[in-house]
Amino acid sequence: MKSLSIKDIAVAAGVSITTVSFIINGKARDKSISEAVIKKVEKIIAEKGYKPNQIARSLRTGNSNIIGLIIEDISNSFFSRIARLIEDKAYKKGYKIIYSSTENNVEKAKDLINMFKSRKVDAYIISPIKGLEEDIQHLIADNKPVILFDRNLPDLDTNYVGADHFKATCQSVESFIKQGKKKISLVTIDIDVQQITERLAGYEKALADHGMVYNENLVLKVHFNQEEKETMAQMEKLFQSKEIDAVLFATNYLAISGLKVLKKMGKQVGDDFSVIAYDDHEVFELHTPGISAVQQPLEEIAEKVIQLILSQLSSKTKLDNQHIILPAKLIQR
Repeated sequence: MKSLSIKDIAVAAGVSITTVSFIINGKARDKSISEAVIKKVEKIIAEKGYKPNQIARSLRTGNSNIIGLIIEDISNSFFSRIARLIEDKAYKKGYKIIYSSTENNVEKAKDLINMFKSRKVDAYIISPIKGLEEDIQHLIADNKPVILFDRNLPDLDTNYVGADHFKATCQSVESFIKQGKKKISLVTIDIDVQQITERLAGYEKALADHGMVYNENLVLKVHFNQEEKETMAQMEKLFQSKEIDAVLFATNYLAISGLKVLKKMGKQVGDDFSVIAYDDHEVFELHTPGISAVQQPLEEIAEKVIQLILSQLSSKTKLDNQHIILPAKLIQR
């Protein structure tokens, strides 16, 4: 079925295309169009179901009412949950979200930014990786609102919303120490992004604060994007050490792989062997016993991101950039 055009409405109502356009765009009363004509056109639209061409409208107004969201991996529960929150909050404010995953690949991330440019998105929400500084700087120079979240690029002067990963990791390791743990392991990712390096720094600081020596043999750095079976083999080798009595997993997907390994080895999580996962997941609540986890304030992060985007979009002048760091919470189970 052919979609209804402005010309079709004009013919049916016996008025000009310009008159119909004014009515659709809410300018009828400013242009002194009579109430009778307005009601006649609105009745035809209601009966025949006219939907405006979004691309044509964006070309005319310069606004697409679309925000581009670039994240690491939409299949990761942290990113999927926060993407959904951002999408819901944006939709309530009249904006739609389109999003894609970078998989921490710089070239793919650059292609995504160019794709969003071609879609004429109004603003960008980005969980960035090193190597994107120049591309993001171009967006800023084009007066496009840019909000970085989850991880920051210190060389860029732009808005940022994130959690205090350093402090949350310190608190996690300290909770192990208070339990009397002596050989605390960290399983993390071998990747140079801020939120991961802060977790390693927090681990080192907590040990140092309690007079414990950093032992590189207790730290497993898993290569990003490697096969899970390879990761699990590395973990099994680590867990075979009888000395280890606690493990902090730097991501939830590493923790899930680790729990599989522990089950395979017949190693029980409990008083003798404690586990904390970074970024909560329903699996940790369902596990017996429950797995303690660091919970990032997803709702607050999403709310702050949308507030910053909307204030930037509505302002006629460039606003001062904001860096918002929110506390993460250790959920003890």
